[in-house]
Order: sequence, then C-alpha cells, then structure tokens
Amino acid sequence: MPRDRRRRRPLRLAVTVVAVLAVATTGVVLALNRLDDHSPVAERCAATADGQAWHLSPAQSDNAALIAVTTVRRGMPARAATIGLATALQESRLLNIDYGDRDSIGLFQQRPSQGWGTIEQIMDPVYSTTAFYDGLDKVDGYTELPVTVAAQAVQRSGFPDAYAQHESRSRAWASALTGNSQGTLTCDLAPVDPATLVSTEESVSGLEARVQRDLGDLPLSADGAAVTVDALPLAGNPPEADRAGWAVAQWAVASADATDVVQVDVGDRTWSRESPEWAAAEAATDGSPHPGPGQVRVTVATTDEP
Repeated sequence: MPRDRRRRRPLRLAVTVVAVLAVATTGVVLALNRLDDHSPVAERCAATADGQAWHLSPAQSDNAALIAVTTVRRGMPARAATIGLATALQESRLLNIDYGDRDSIGLFQQRPSQGWGTIEQIMDPVYSTTAFYDGLDKVDGYTELPVTVAAQAVQRSGFPDAYAQHESRSRAWASALTGNSQGTLTCDLAPVDPATLVSTEESVSGLEARVQRDLGDLPLSADGAAVTVDALPLAGNPPEADRAGWAVAQWAVASADATDVVQVDVGDRTWSRESPEWAAAEAATDGSPHPGPGQVRVTVATTDEP
C-alpha cells in the first residue's frame, strides 16, 4: 500500500470522530437549552390512577375533556364518561378525523348513512358527543354493564370486544374529568407561541366561548387575563361544590393547549405551564383570596401581559 494512503487513513478517522462529536455536542446543547426555557421535551397530558399514569397527546386530551365533562353537564354518572372515552379511543384514537370505515367519520366514527346526522354535524365534536350519549341514555342499566356491552349497544361495531382494552385508561381520565379524583390530571405543555398571542379581550372571549360550548351557561367573571368560572350549577343535588370545581379545573388543564390557558387555580391548589404538577397555591401579591368553593380561576396568555 502506498505510504501517502496509509497516512491519510488516520486523518480521515480523526475528521470523522470530530464531526460525530460536534453533532453530539450540538444535540446536547439543544436539549439543555430546551430544558432551560422550561419547555417539555414531549408535550403530553396524563391522568393517574392507582399509581399508573395514562398519557394522551394534547389533541386527544382536548377531546377527552369535552367527552367527559359532557356527562357532568348532563348529570350522568362517571361510568358514562368511561364508556364514552373508551368508545372514542377505539373508534378514532380520540381524534376528530374525517375518514374511516365506509362513511364513518368523527370522534365516534358515526355514519351519515346510518342516521347519525350529516357529515357537517358529525364532524362537530359537540354534536357527535351529544349523539353518543343520547344513545347511551336509552340503554337500560348501562352503568351495570361491561364497557364492551354498553358501547356496542350504541355503536354496533364489528369488533365490540376491542373497547375493553381502553377501559383502565378511560376510567382514570373519566374519574379526573368528572372531579371524582382531585389533582390527578396534569399536562406538560410548552409556553404559548408568541406568534399566536392576541389581546386580553380576545383571549378571554375565546376561553368564555369554550366554557359555554363544553360546560354550558355557567356564571363567569373576568379580571384582566383571569376568568373565574362558577361550577356550582354543575354540582347536582345535594350540591358537591368541591367535585364540580375539580371537574372544571381539570377540564381547563386538559384543554389548555387549545385555549392558551397558562394557569388554573382551584381551592388552594394551582397548575401552570411552568409548574405542571398540582401544588399549593402561593398567596396572591395583591391580597386577593383563593377561589371559593366551586369556583375555578383560569388564566390565559395574552399580548397584554407584562
């Protein structure tokens, strides 16, 4: 072998090693920068039950929030939310898709040809969720039935046993979103993109519209970028203000990615994008009290924040 070729081999090896180290170093620096700006490596939400965290993407979590809280609004038991969530997980992976088997579409893969409604109606998550629960309400004794049987009675799926695989995940999310398990639903979210920020008035109006869409005409009051939601009308009879408050609070966290919510306060607990685990709320610098029984304070990101 020529001597100059033997000399070039170590040189090529050294250049390759330097290049690999440079790429690795760049990756580490980017990762550390990501950690320094408090952005999660992977945005995701979780509901915890019996020590097990059941994860969903922010988009799935947003749809789960609507599906579960609709049962609270209708006065249905948490079991209904478990059935609804298991059904949507199996049918669409909890995503509002515009395709499926034959003419099936939407969260619950309902078919226009089977009388579920028009394409436009079924692609509206509120309409499709309401239609599902209208059907479930007609199933006698559904709270005592296995999830597979109750879901199949509404859906008439070709694979009814498939709903069972989602029961544990659905139960954890249903328990949190109906307020029965407090402080068990969290979301790790990146800071709101500055390019998407709007004025306080627009941000608050968007949140209030979402509250009315999912929760109904609840009493609301705004103070700057913070909106206080009175959950007492959802508390039932006898009133369960604490449970209703936590249902709304965890709904607000589950849908935070879609609504640009940055902080949620209920009782003396708080969740925020910067500290995504529920923690004891610090006293407000202006001396304002924590939200009262059944009240939830939801703060949105805006261009007007200092």
